[in-house]
Amino acid sequence: MARNAPGVRLLPNAITVLALCAGLSAVQFALNDQHSLAIGAIGIAAVLDSLDGRIARLLDATSRIGAELDSLSDAISFGVAPALVLYVWLAEGSRLGWVAALVFAVCMVLRLARFNTLLDDTDQPPYAGEFFVGVPAPAGGLLALLPLTVTLQFGEGWWSAEAVVWVWTVGISALLISRIPTLSLKTVRAPAKAVAPLLVAVGLAAAAVIQYPLIALAGALVLYLLHIPYSVRRYRWLARHPEAWAVPPRERRAIRRARSQRRLGLRRPQFRRVPGVARRAVRRPRPEPHVARGTGRVYPAESPARMGDRGPGRRNWRRLGLRHRGD
Repeated sequence: MARNAPGVRLLPNAITVLALCAGLSAVQFALNDQHSLAIGAIGIAAVLDSLDGRIARLLDATSRIGAELDSLSDAISFGVAPALVLYVWLAEGSRLGWVAALVFAVCMVLRLARFNTLLDDTDQPPYAGEFFVGVPAPAGGLLALLPLTVTLQFGEGWWSAEAVVWVWTVGISALLISRIPTLSLKTVRAPAKAVAPLLVAVGLAAAAVIQYPLIALAGALVLYLLHIPYSVRRYRWLARHPEAWAVPPRERRAIRRARSQRRLGLRRPQFRRVPGVARRAVRRPRPEPHVARGTGRVYPAESPARMGDRGPGRRNWRRLGLRHRGD
C-alpha cells in the first residue's frame, strides 16, 4: 500500500479520535467512582497523543485538519477531562472547586493555542526545537491528577485535602501557560551503545507499570517535575553560547568542559602517563657520544664503556634529573 493511500492518511487521525474517546471515557469512569480507570484512560490518551504525530510524519500523512483535530483532542482529553475528574472526586457541588477546574481547563486551552502559534514562528533560535514552552498538555493533565493517584495508592492524607488539591491544580495551570522551558523528547537521539540498556530499562518500566501502576505513574510525574530546573539551566546556557547551537547535543559537553577550564585558569596537561621526576627525564635531550679518557676512543652514549667510566648509578641519577652527591 502506498504511503499516500486514503487508508494510510486516515490512520493518524483515527489515533487522535481514539485519544479523544479515551479522555472522554475518563469522565464516565469518574462518575461511576472508578477513579483508577479514569487515570488509566487519560494515560492511554497521552500515549496515543504521542503516537499520532510521529505516525503522520512517518507516513507523510500530515494535514491541516489533523493538526486542528489534535489540538481539540488535547483540549478535551488533558484539559476538560482531568478537571471534571478532580471535581467529581473531591468537590462536587463546591464553588471553589468548580472555579479551580475552570481555571485549569482555560489554561490548557491557552497553552495549546500558544503552541499552535509557535509552530509558524520562524524567528526562534535553532535550539528552541529541543524545548517546550511551558509544561506540555499530556504531562499537565497527568500532573493535575497526581493527588488523586497518591490517594488511591496510599490512602487519604494531607495531599487529599480540598485546599491542597485546588492549590495544586492552580499551580499546574500556571506551569501550563508559563514561559518555563521543558525538555522535548522528540529531539532525543539514543546512541548505538545505549540501545541495549534502554531496551532493558523499557522492560523494567513495563514490569513496574503492570505490577505497580499507580506508584510507577506517581514516580514518573515526580521525576518530570524534578527535571525542570535542569531544563531551565540548559536553555539559559544555550542562549549564552551561540557557538553550541549547531553542535549535536552529545558534543556540547566538550564545549562546557573547555569553557570551565578556561574560567578556572587551568591548562591541559602535556603528559598524561609520565608522572613525577620521570617527566623531566623524558624531556631531557639525548646525550652525546662519550670519549674515553686516555684512549681517545669514541663510544655511543649508552655503551658499556661509558657506564664503566661514569658508573651506572651516576647515569641513573642524571636520567631522573637529580644531582649526584659527588657532582
